[in-house]
Amino acid sequence: MKRASLSLVEYDASDEEETQDPAPPPKKRKLPPLSTSLKVPAPIDNPALHQGRVRTHPHVDGQYAAHVYLSLRLKPRNAIYQLLREVISDAKKSVPALQEICKLDEENNGFCKNTELHISLSRPVYLRAHQREDFKREVMQIVKRHKPFPVSFAKFSELVNDEQTRTFLTMEIGAGHHELQSIAVALTPILRSLRQKEYYENPRFHASVAWALLDRGSPQLHVAGTQAEESIFAVEPPDSNAPYPPAHGPGSEDSFPSVPHFPIDLVSRLNELYGEQLISTKVGLFDAEHITVKIGRDTFLWRMVG
Repeated sequence: MKRASLSLVEYDASDEEETQDPAPPPKKRKLPPLSTSLKVPAPIDNPALHQGRVRTHPHVDGQYAAHVYLSLRLKPRNAIYQLLREVISDAKKSVPALQEICKLDEENNGFCKNTELHISLSRPVYLRAHQREDFKREVMQIVKRHKPFPVSFAKFSELVNDEQTRTFLTMEIGAGHHELQSIAVALTPILRSLRQKEYYENPRFHASVAWALLDRGSPQLHVAGTQAEESIFAVEPPDSNAPYPPAHGPGSEDSFPSVPHFPIDLVSRLNELYGEQLISTKVGLFDAEHITVKIGRDTFLWRMVG
């Protein structure tokens, strides 16, 4: 009996693969758009929103601007509050472009009810998010090592920022200068560790009370000091004998009023008329008890205990 022969059919591997259709790749699903309420708009440097002021340090995501300063709270019953009303009103007759640090309002006879004067103890400091707590902690320890002390104002001055975009009417510090410098110097190690600029070697501590934009085409101002608050130093007007030109107004090339400098006699006249009141103990003397740190929009206050 013959055996039935089995015929074998060979298949090539490539033939087998061809007979199997590959599965289509899964389709990628698009995520729904992020709600506009969750989006954080990037800051827009628009001088029109800030009375013509221009940002001097570009915005960086995740970076926070910080500032250490001594704060003096003003209230309508304060003698210095009443003095500043007179001084600013007088100065604006010569410099209509002058802007108050505290904007005037009509409800309180042209001057805001509550405001603060700041005496800077640091330049602007720029921190990353993870550096904020360390910076706060270091400043707090420095503050607690100092005792409260008296501070007085000595005279009115004109100071200009490093960028020469604004000129300021300020009150310079007399008594308390040594203590303020001690705090500023104590901040140096933490600032250097963060690769930030320390305060000035020969600081002129002051509180700014009003400012004006400087003409962009003004001659270079002559530096008469080495100090800045927001980067501020004392200056001389470029030509003391030149007539004082009117400020630019709406419709001009610059949309905000500006000046080449304060009139040459403005500061001396203010000191002559109001200087005695400013240096009197009833007006220009106060106790420094707290130091303030502002980081971004957050403000922290610590009492000096020594």
